[in-house]
Amino acid sequence: MPLIRLQKFLSEAGACSRRKGEDHIRSGHVAVNGEVVTTLGTKVDPEADTVHLNGRPVVRSDSLVYVILNKPQGVVTSCHHRGESVVTDLVDLPQRLFPVGRLDKDSTGLLLLTNDGRIHHRLSHPSFDHEKEYDVTVQRPIDDAGLTAMQKGVRLSGTMTRSARVRRLSARRFTIVLREGRNRQIRRMVEKVGHRVVRLHRIRVADLKLGGLTKGEWRHLTKREARQLLSTLQLSNHR
Repeated sequence: MPLIRLQKFLSEAGACSRRKGEDHIRSGHVAVNGEVVTTLGTKVDPEADTVHLNGRPVVRSDSLVYVILNKPQGVVTSCHHRGESVVTDLVDLPQRLFPVGRLDKDSTGLLLLTNDGRIHHRLSHPSFDHEKEYDVTVQRPIDDAGLTAMQKGVRLSGTMTRSARVRRLSARRFTIVLREGRNRQIRRMVEKVGHRVVRLHRIRVADLKLGGLTKGEWRHLTKREARQLLSTLQLSNHR
């Protein structure tokens, strides 16, 4: 079988994202055939080599799983977070899944979990232009000037946010569609125009819609949704 990079093996096994895998390798958390590996670019044979992450065996599964979760408030978007409830606790499946992208602890809504390590970069990196749509409620009525400013872009940490699509739903509520994902971006944009978010709910990622899932509920993507997602991300149905 062809050799593959160690970080790719970790992501395809559902142990973590490829970027997190690189961090684990640099930190000395990964062993191949009993020897700790810290060099990025190390290659392994998935069928012949044994890989351990933090002392636990990592096995690549041929079964790709794609799950949509309606993340509740108060749950951390992570596989492990000491002393906190994490999103992977809510999905009862034998495969080891990891969340794609992030929703902060206080935010709710659509979160994709998968063991397909190819997806994280394609959905998370702004160069691919994939949209994420949010339903936002602020503390007090927001005027048109505030919505227009966020639509055109505001300055955060010295750089302008990309243009967004904003649609008013009521005096305190609107939807916003982003094509980037800076840390706590919407909350910071709202603060920049003099308001505060009291509810932030993601309803769409690329072509995936949350639909009628209740908080804490999850489901597998349909075959059609999975095919459409992989097509949108320009990925094949196989690794």
